[in-house]
Amino acid sequence: MNKIYIFGHQKPDTDSVTAAITLSYLKNAQGMNTEPRCLGDINEETKFVLNKFKVKAPKYINDVRLQLKDVSYHKGLYINQNATLKETYDYLVKKNVTGVPVVDNNKILLGIVTLKDLAKEIISGDITKLNSSYDNILTILEGEEVVKASNKIEGNLFIVSYKSKTFVKSVDLKEDDILIVGDREHIHEYAVKSKVKLLIVTGNGTIEKNIIKTAIKNKVNIIRTKFDTFHTSRLITYSNNIGSIVSNESISFKEKEFYDDFVEEAKRLKHNNYPIVDSKNKCLGLMRITDINGKNSKKVILVDHQELEQSAFGIEEAEIIEIVDHHKIGNISTKTPINFRNMTVGSTNTIIYEMYKEAGVRIPKEIAGSMISGILSDTLILQSPTTTDVDRKAVTDLANILKIDYIKYAISMFKAGTSLKGKTKDEIINTDLKVFTSGDDLFAVSQIFTLDIDDIKEELDEYVSELERINTEMKNRFTILAVTDVLKNGSYIIYAGDCKDILSDGFNIPDFKQMTYIDKLVSRKKQIVPVLLSELE
Repeated sequence: MNKIYIFGHQKPDTDSVTAAITLSYLKNAQGMNTEPRCLGDINEETKFVLNKFKVKAPKYINDVRLQLKDVSYHKGLYINQNATLKETYDYLVKKNVTGVPVVDNNKILLGIVTLKDLAKEIISGDITKLNSSYDNILTILEGEEVVKASNKIEGNLFIVSYKSKTFVKSVDLKEDDILIVGDREHIHEYAVKSKVKLLIVTGNGTIEKNIIKTAIKNKVNIIRTKFDTFHTSRLITYSNNIGSIVSNESISFKEKEFYDDFVEEAKRLKHNNYPIVDSKNKCLGLMRITDINGKNSKKVILVDHQELEQSAFGIEEAEIIEIVDHHKIGNISTKTPINFRNMTVGSTNTIIYEMYKEAGVRIPKEIAGSMISGILSDTLILQSPTTTDVDRKAVTDLANILKIDYIKYAISMFKAGTSLKGKTKDEIINTDLKVFTSGDDLFAVSQIFTLDIDDIKEELDEYVSELERINTEMKNRFTILAVTDVLKNGSYIIYAGDCKDILSDGFNIPDFKQMTYIDKLVSRKKQIVPVLLSELE
């Protein structure tokens, strides 16, 4: 079963991260194979929550484009360099492919061999050279092991056709020579005394005991075969190791490379077969150009968002099978009908809590802790205008499971997450920055919750400057930072770009200035973004 990834938006907050975790637990309890993921760095508040309830942080993912590992290529299709030419041919026929990657004993890719390469080697290869092994030659010749002094057999081939005296007189044998000869005792004796690499006796010819004894002493390999000299000379070339003809110039692709990049490169190269490897060049199999239509897009479930700009890179290539969210309907579309759960509540985790109740799945404490944290964070301890009775009931029920005072817990959670010490202005603004569209306009709204209001006031010019840089870089019409004071239950607004009049008109504040405070303004989703969208219409 293919794994399904569950993740929130690009600027992970506590609700989006914990929603991925809690929904994944529910889906797995219902028999699915899911895994929570995260599209960015986890903030300090969320780290506090995960540590508090001993929940493992989701792994990072930022790209769900189709990769080669998502294509149905021939996994596990490769052959060892010590396989014979015949074994390689038989393997190609069996697998119905025209090429096969060649690997060493550690499965590291050495290159690729095709049927064309095999035909070229058999027809026009150097038939006077042999690079094989004793065992492979024995198999190919259906031979009998007489003396095995070593397994690696590499050298020059001789087929003896001279008279014995003529051969002994005219041929100076060397230690890397390989002789194919019939029942000719004098040549046998000459060969073993010359310490040749291998003596092959054809036609089940007789080999005298003294010859065998000398061969053992001089470490000369001997094989006896039933085939005559003519057939032996033809068959033995098939015993060559395939590694001896492989080209190390073959083009390979890593399994994690993207499908689109592969298709473009394959069009340029115009090959039919491509080895697929991992990051350490270990061969994983073979991709044929005809395999590229067997695509298996990544399956994903989105939580706490449904905007293309807020989701993973390449989301258009993924198969979205479900969305659970509490925001306005976004611009993500799907190719087929999906399960879509959207409710006017203050937190995605509230919806997920309802899903647990509907499914009758027991909520363990670590999941209850994650769930209540997401709700308390997104509703500012149930004080946000987005808060509903459904959120309040969920918090009460989850607090009973955990046996905690949720207000005291929430205050400790916010304290852990609101400190700005040690962070750059860029890091602070990008902690939770979301992009929105209105017609042709793009704008971004960042929101931070903090108790360090005085520090921000003292460094206001630096915040404005950084907002202007971000606004220009993102090509937005404007970018806003809402600094929410958790204790005062209101927000200070800092801005860059063309929005002063929009803010003045939208919030009915004449001559809107930097760091203007708006009481009870705590919800980006329900109080800030709707005002901005209304003014942009």
